Amino acid sequence: MEITPEHLEWREAYKLLVGSILPRPIAFVSTVDANGIANAAPFSFFTAICADPMMICFSPMRRGTDGSKKDTLVNIENTGQFVINIVSEDMAEKMNDCAVEYDSDIDEIDLSGLSKETSFMVVPPRIKESLVHLECELDQVLHFGEQAGGGSLVIGKVIHVNIHDELYEKGRIDSEKLKPIGRMAGNTYTNPLGSMFELIRKTEVK
Repeated sequence: MEITPEHLEWREAYKLLVGSILPRPIAFVSTVDANGIANAAPFSFFTAICADPMMICFSPMRRGTDGSKKDTLVNIENTGQFVINIVSEDMAEKMNDCAVEYDSDIDEIDLSGLSKETSFMVVPPRIKESLVHLECELDQVLHFGEQAGGGSLVIGKVIHVNIHDELYEKGRIDSEKLKPIGRMAGNTYTNPLGSMFELIRKTEVK
């Protein structure tokens, strides 16, 4: 089958992307707004760029309802800082709780039952349950459309890395101890052993 993306409605194009590019690592991004209210949200359009300087990027899409920017992007543009919290399997449920679209004055970290800890070099807090934290300063943001289905590329410079001691040996992270998860299509996730499980996207956390 031959498909020309410009002939597709954006949701159909999205399904092609997430069904083709997988498994995808998850950037669980913590930020703060101008009033110091914390925000946390997961993004599965996420990867490394280079090691020197240490650069990463992730892509928050526009809201599918009205094309507005998500709180994570707004906060990063306003403050220039964020933390990537790597998601281990045992915190997957609470990460999924933070995917709910709440009003900007809601602190998803507190609401989900996750814990904050003070970052080493940036203002946004780290999520304590995460075993690896990448503290970042914003390098640049590239925007691609202002409509639903559009998105932005957030490029950040990693200025500090925090790793739990038991994971780090001889300059390497033990992935078996980290137990990271990846995003498949739909509500399906996977772990390093290839086992798949589902996390249904919620509309609210009860």
